[in-house]
Amino acid sequence: MIFVTVGAQMPFDRLIRAVDEWAGAQGRTDVFAQIGATSYLPRHIRWTAFLEAADFRERYASCKAVVAHAGTGSILTALELGKPILVMPRRAALRETRNDHQVATAERFRRLRSVAVAWDENELGAQLSGIESLGAADTVGRHASRVLIESLRTFIDGGEIKTSLP
Repeated sequence: MIFVTVGAQMPFDRLIRAVDEWAGAQGRTDVFAQIGATSYLPRHIRWTAFLEAADFRERYASCKAVVAHAGTGSILTALELGKPILVMPRRAALRETRNDHQVATAERFRRLRSVAVAWDENELGAQLSGIESLGAADTVGRHASRVLIESLRTFIDGGEIKTSLP
């Protein structure tokens, strides 16, 4: 199953419409989406507006790949569970978000080669067709590293912060 999520704060009709149209054209019946409060209701994929936290985590854990907005929580959950993830950032100019922070997030994770990025609907469709070929993501821990915690503690206490990892 491909799990699609737009997060919990704002609708992302452009993403859902693109995935829905792709699934219809490809005859895919293995797509499930959490679509949020939206005016676009998919015709070709299974969906729900919202999921409880436990159900959301179960969808992530059982899917083969994730398609999402470029929200940090969505990306980190995929990385934690070792799931391939394809993101399309929301755009401020399209009134999908207040600013372009998701563009910056997508660019940063793309450079780390942890996340596949589609910058628009055309790229999304092309990348969805090869989503099974995305490798499993490098996993990250569920909690902050010891080095990060120690650096924050030192900063709060007014000391010098380590700038390199051991």
